[in-house]
Amino acid sequence: MNPYQWVWQYAKRSRWQLVLALILVVINAIGVVVVPLLGGVIVDRVITQHQLNLLIPLLATMIGVTLFRTLIRYCYIILFERIGQNSLFDIRHDLFTKLQSLDYTFFNSVTNGDIMARLTGDTDAIRHFLCWVSYNTLECVLWFLTAVIVMARINWQLMLALVIVTPLIAWLTTRMSNEAHTVFFNIRQSFARLNAMVEENISGNRVIRAFAREDFEVQKFETLNQDYRAKNMDSARVSRRYLPALDFLASLLSVIVLLFGSSLVINHHMTLGALVSFNGFLWMLNQPMRMSGWLINDIQRFSAATIKIQAMLETQPVIAPTTDVGAPKIKGAVTFQHVDFAFPDAPEVNVLTDINFTVKPGQTLGILGETGSGKSTLMNLIARFYDPTHGHVLIDGRDVRDWSPQELRHQTTIVTQDLFLFSDSIVDNINYGNRQAPEQFIREMADVADANNFITTMPDGYHTVVGERGVGLSGGQKQRISLTRALVKDPRILILDDTTSALDMETETTIQRRLRKITQDKTVFIIASRTSSLRRADQIIVLRQGRIVERGTHDDLLAADGYYAETYRRQLGLLIETKGTDSRGKTEHV
Repeated sequence: MNPYQWVWQYAKRSRWQLVLALILVVINAIGVVVVPLLGGVIVDRVITQHQLNLLIPLLATMIGVTLFRTLIRYCYIILFERIGQNSLFDIRHDLFTKLQSLDYTFFNSVTNGDIMARLTGDTDAIRHFLCWVSYNTLECVLWFLTAVIVMARINWQLMLALVIVTPLIAWLTTRMSNEAHTVFFNIRQSFARLNAMVEENISGNRVIRAFAREDFEVQKFETLNQDYRAKNMDSARVSRRYLPALDFLASLLSVIVLLFGSSLVINHHMTLGALVSFNGFLWMLNQPMRMSGWLINDIQRFSAATIKIQAMLETQPVIAPTTDVGAPKIKGAVTFQHVDFAFPDAPEVNVLTDINFTVKPGQTLGILGETGSGKSTLMNLIARFYDPTHGHVLIDGRDVRDWSPQELRHQTTIVTQDLFLFSDSIVDNINYGNRQAPEQFIREMADVADANNFITTMPDGYHTVVGERGVGLSGGQKQRISLTRALVKDPRILILDDTTSALDMETETTIQRRLRKITQDKTVFIIASRTSSLRRADQIIVLRQGRIVERGTHDDLLAADGYYAETYRRQLGLLIETKGTDSRGKTEHV
């Protein structure tokens, strides 16, 4: 769909305002004719023929028409601004709604900065087109056509002399349009990269300062900034090549009128008043020619912006959001049957291979494994953030693909490693998944997560506003608030992904004891790097390179003397490893 058809889908929602605005633009274009014609009458009849009685009426008419045109133009400028703002509101709404429907696959491949560029810079280019470029283009077209018709009626020979220049102008504008399209698309791409870098830099400012890499980041920014400048300079070079020529041709019209028109007056083929009127219409040819280059630049900027926005709106999620009003309440039985999984951008590399296990409602499954072994990815399959490449994930005996993602996630909660708190009050962060949760229930769940004590000591207690991403809170505090948020949602399946890694052993033990009391009717998955977090699980699996290499209870795995037992002894300080020999040939142990 071309940019104009696409934007019309939004502009037509204000069709009656648009119709009225177009009528006013036409009236204004017709009104433009009056003043130059009356100027010619003043020269021929008042000045030349001394009909002084016509001067006041003619001047009053000119002033009245000018005021009327000013009012008309003000009205349609306001209407076009309203149309543009209404359309932009709908475009942003559709973009944000689309953003909420897209899944992990999209966000894994598109940067936050690129998304922000589409929601800000690209949408503003569309607003500028609808609110300014549209009516200016229409004005220029109407002025040009009106001027050609009226000037031809005044003197067709002089008009023909001016029209000779038009093909050259058309050729220049076409060349400029073709070159500008590619240039402005490159500018949008460069702006997105620059935006992404700045957004990432702001989010990671603590890491940058911790590693004293400010100079390095400034250099990265300079590289992208120079690229953005270079792309804009390409645009300036296109303008430099064509705009002076267009301005020259526009100015040449005045020279033609003065030379050829004077000759016609001298030879009595044209009156002086007619020449004055003709010259008064000249700006209606000049202005469109002078503005054509600028309007083409803005149109190409609009075209480049719509390409990126259309691409985002046309993106379809791999897992489409659906609703299932009649979906049964989840009991919590989870089964993996020969599950393989590979990310869409690397389908040849399996992250998980032949995963098989069953967890009954009310049971707890512990998961241990090295970094990158696929633990978090496995949990993402349960909440259907991804679908398995091969095999089946069953919830209560029903394939996860048959569940509505929304219904499934309403009854499933993951407390992820990537802790995120909104810039809002603590209570609004906690009840994010359950806005109807009573205050007493919130405090009870906060007590389970060992968060109530530190929350109540904060300046405004539960109504204390935390900074962006929870800045100002420690890692342990953010973990406990995130855990409280998950418990307040009261899900049937609770997934804890290294939720207590930032806590001391005593606090972790306290939280685990309290969790066991309130999760007896829930299916719980615990991903942990500490074996102490898993020892009371009904079943434990050990992942290595995406495969289950051990499974059983805590005691079973200790007896098997494998990776789990080795990790357990190392964490207790019981494992003796041979490190090497010293200079005297004696073996060192740690």
